[in-house]
Amino acid sequence: QLDLLWTRKQNVMYNLFDWPTQKHSKLIILAIANTMDLPERIMMNRVASRLGCFCWFWSIRWLFKIWYSSNIVQCVCVCLLILAKLFSQLVGNIVAALSGDARRCLDICRRATEICEFSSQKRTPEIVRMAHVTEAIDEMFSSPYINAIRNASLHEQIFLKAILAEFRRAGVEEATVQQVYHQHVVLCRIEGMQSPTISEIMAICSRLGACRLLLVESSNKYLHMRVRLNISQDDVMYALRDE
Repeated sequence: QLDLLWTRKQNVMYNLFDWPTQKHSKLIILAIANTMDLPERIMMNRVASRLGCFCWFWSIRWLFKIWYSSNIVQCVCVCLLILAKLFSQLVGNIVAALSGDARRCLDICRRATEICEFSSQKRTPEIVRMAHVTEAIDEMFSSPYINAIRNASLHEQIFLKAILAEFRRAGVEEATVQQVYHQHVVLCRIEGMQSPTISEIMAICSRLGACRLLLVESSNKYLHMRVRLNISQDDVMYALRDE
């Protein structure tokens, strides 16, 4: 179960897939992931290279059809027949937009059912409704970090969007402040806003680091400091989504 082996530095996956490359190694590894396009989505380049994304001559990769929101809706309806199709579509669309992990969709439905059962103990029995699903989604994605993002300033939120854009561009979940700054300037131009100065960007990065939303390299390299998210990209996307 490759998804469960993921860590922030990804050392576990790197060591696992590095074993077959050792001299005289007779080890064959079969791995499966529930997250669609997992290597391109979360793996660092050094881990992806060990997985065989760039070394076709020693590794075989089977690609299964990507799950779209309609596929996730169908899975929910089959596994949880008691749920109405309306909110199954809602949950499927939300999860497909945030992470593409079908398990999270089922977790939300399961939690909504539990909330409904608990509330039914106090009143007459009822079916799972949209209010239960909404409560389950808010409960799953609620955290002090998400609240901090929602209460952050506009440029702090744009800075986080710029980090996500740079991660997608580079394919690595780490970037320098300068790389993020370039993405920040592009986003400001799209929104018709004035771009912040270098000193303002450094102050923004410092504030986000103080809130522990970012892990900022401790050095005097300034624009060449490396930054990483201290929370998952899914949570950042959820916190920044339009209400």
